[in-house]
Amino acid sequence: MRFLKKLPAVYLVLACMEPGSSSYFIITEPTRDTQWALGTPNPISWTKGVLDDIASFDVEMARLDSDGLTFVAQNVPAAHSSLNILLQDVPLGDDYFLLFMNSTHGVTYATSPRFSVVSGSSSKSTASVVSDVQTVTVNGAPNPTQQFAVTFPAMENRGFASWGDARQAWSLGSVLVGCVVGVVWTLR
Repeated sequence: MRFLKKLPAVYLVLACMEPGSSSYFIITEPTRDTQWALGTPNPISWTKGVLDDIASFDVEMARLDSDGLTFVAQNVPAAHSSLNILLQDVPLGDDYFLLFMNSTHGVTYATSPRFSVVSGSSSKSTASVVSDVQTVTVNGAPNPTQQFAVTFPAMENRGFASWGDARQAWSLGSVLVGCVVGVVWTLR
């Protein structure tokens, strides 16, 4: 019985010992001072963590000043590090930002800094186009009822491909210990 009284403290210590997550997902382009010009390809680029298990993500473009969401690309392979976006007939403004997310589950991985969309004739894009990557064309004003402009092929679901991973073993062990503690306390 003494052991059962100390078990919650042991469980708490074990849960705190779980290795920290070393995942990250950073949008490196566009930056705060970037101006995207209409009618020319504009690059987006990102850096992604190796242990985050994100195989693909969706790109959405939103505005701060007015309601509006533009679905840009779905199932973008995260292993790629860039994509070009060609804007046509998109409203001008300095309040745009990109969202990298899993739109199926509503999980946001990253948000870009605010950037501007300017007329193609008044200025040119401040970012250089990335060659050898796909260009996605976005037409018209934000419309959350439209489909994605481009859908990449579905990625293979990696799920629990590496059961040898220490994080998964700690997580599974913590859940099992929690279940046993709950059953013991309930039946006591």
